[in-house]
Amino acid sequence: MAERLPQIAIGEDERLDLENLVTGAFHPVKGFMTREETLSVVHEMRLPTGEVWSLPILLQLPEKPRVGPGDRVALVHQGEAVGLMEVAEAYTLDLRALAQAVFGTESEAHPGVARLYAKGPYAIGGKVTVLKPRPRSPLEKTPEEARAFFRAQGWKTVVAFQTRNAPHRAHEYLIRLGLELADGVLVHPILGAKKADDFPTEVIVKAYQALVEGFLPRERVALFGLATPMRYAGPKEAVFHALVRKNFGATHFLVGRDHAGVGDFYDPYAAHRIFDGLPPLGIEIIRVGAVFFCPLCGGMASERTCPGGHRAKRLSVSMTQVRRLLREGREPPPELVRPELLPILREGLG
Repeated sequence: MAERLPQIAIGEDERLDLENLVTGAFHPVKGFMTREETLSVVHEMRLPTGEVWSLPILLQLPEKPRVGPGDRVALVHQGEAVGLMEVAEAYTLDLRALAQAVFGTESEAHPGVARLYAKGPYAIGGKVTVLKPRPRSPLEKTPEEARAFFRAQGWKTVVAFQTRNAPHRAHEYLIRLGLELADGVLVHPILGAKKADDFPTEVIVKAYQALVEGFLPRERVALFGLATPMRYAGPKEAVFHALVRKNFGATHFLVGRDHAGVGDFYDPYAAHRIFDGLPPLGIEIIRVGAVFFCPLCGGMASERTCPGGHRAKRLSVSMTQVRRLLREGREPPPELVRPELLPILREGLG
């Protein structure tokens, strides 16, 4: 049947979005967005029906499609029909205006903007179904599977921890904070595409597995994976990440300094403030400031736990710094990253 339908080629990002739309990971969004939905989301952070949603979920095309409202099309990935769409609208995007509204910049130096421009100025929107599910790794759970797991564990409260990178000491600090606050922690790394200088997904997963198995209470940590690309949309992506983790059954969501940020494109605490202008989302937001190593405090601390008089002695913790030291052939100090993880991280340097 799909062979007789008009075919629309989709990339890996869109295939992941297709499945997330169908499994409910992107609830209440049920399909690739129409123009009205896109404009409402990027300017109002609401769907036309009123629900909070912060990022457009688009099926972009490099050339004007020869389909329109009412058409049924096959979504084809690498020559194979993997999904269907009931086309509600085919339309043209103002990419620069869209970039400014979503990312706060039109600069192609921003990886999310560059990705948006590269995918093309046309789009089709409509509800979707999956014809052929993508093979999933054992770490990939649907929202329904994740919620069932939490019920089986007896977890009534779950703190979700979003990450796109391998774990350093500040990440571990946040996970431990979550363990103090809830019955369990969902460590939910991004499995989709990331910018070139982030660690490869397999290295990120391997490092988190080593951290959970060796240094955290395994019975209270769920290490699953979220198969979606990073958008690097800063505060708006923080809202998106919170809503998605609510769909997976989390009751609380950690938002750190410069959540989903990149370079100097965002104020480090914009991702905290954005939630102040939103109604209750059904998931509690835990805002955490900068986390660092303080030799005077004798360990990891944050801006809320370390005296201001210690500021000059604080050692900032970032994966950019860890990668730089590893590329220079130097060993990052244990205050930055656990020595046991360094062999895994070196694998990711290529």
